[in-house]
Amino acid sequence: MGTTEFGQAVHRWRDRVSPEAAGLSAGGQRRVPGLRREELAQLAGISADYVTRLEQGRATNPSAQVIEALARALRLSAAERAHLFRLGGLQPPRPECVPSHLTPSVQRLLDRLTGTPVAVFDAAWTLLVANPPYAALMGDPAGWNGHERNGVWRNFLGLNDRARLTPESRHALQAALVADLRAVTARYPADQRLKRLVADLRAHSDRFTELWETGVTGHHEAARKTIDHPRVGAVTLDCDVLSVAGSDLRIMVYTAEPGTEDAERLELLTVLGTQSLVG
Repeated sequence: MGTTEFGQAVHRWRDRVSPEAAGLSAGGQRRVPGLRREELAQLAGISADYVTRLEQGRATNPSAQVIEALARALRLSAAERAHLFRLGGLQPPRPECVPSHLTPSVQRLLDRLTGTPVAVFDAAWTLLVANPPYAALMGDPAGWNGHERNGVWRNFLGLNDRARLTPESRHALQAALVADLRAVTARYPADQRLKRLVADLRAHSDRFTELWETGVTGHHEAARKTIDHPRVGAVTLDCDVLSVAGSDLRIMVYTAEPGTEDAERLELLTVLGTQSLVG
């Protein structure tokens, strides 16, 4: 079978992305002008074999999640991303759905914060991308699928086990998450995936149902969090959530005060975590 249009497009866009632009080391002589298939696979969180089969036309019907991951890794514009969805036989996400496209400026920000734990979430707190320091700090999200990638789901279903919370801080966080989700459902009432998330949360968490039905309000604020890391122990960090105007994205950043033991532990766990991810 010949190379499909989808595979041709992926190959063409892969050739134009330099390793440096993607936050990778060029590393010696290279036979390709842009990313290797293995590097694209790493950035997109899929297997190199699958990238090969896609490019050669031997894999068909990629999922929306795979296309989104490829578009993100390839630094595609909004128009290019929509074109890739159509080449994959799918309709691009509609404007009335929660946006999940990383703008080039946000992607460049991630590329530059290589020593700082950073993650990007959509408006419904679904994790879109996390850099290696974030994965080292909070646990590698590469194996998370479906609702597991949603921060509200992980909080109410007890899947966040590294951040140390008091009963009071947990209540405040949960109230803020529910308020966020209620506001998002009002902005994107036609998003079916969002409706399923809320329905499943109500079916699996009495606490979520209670807060949802009482109309609790809350909002996120900058906070100091203590993370109980399995390899370096407790690390106390500042956690800031930044909003991206015009895209409804949330950027979560963890930083440590320079010169402190927490800064040393953060640097150590980042090195250990990167080695583990590479190995």
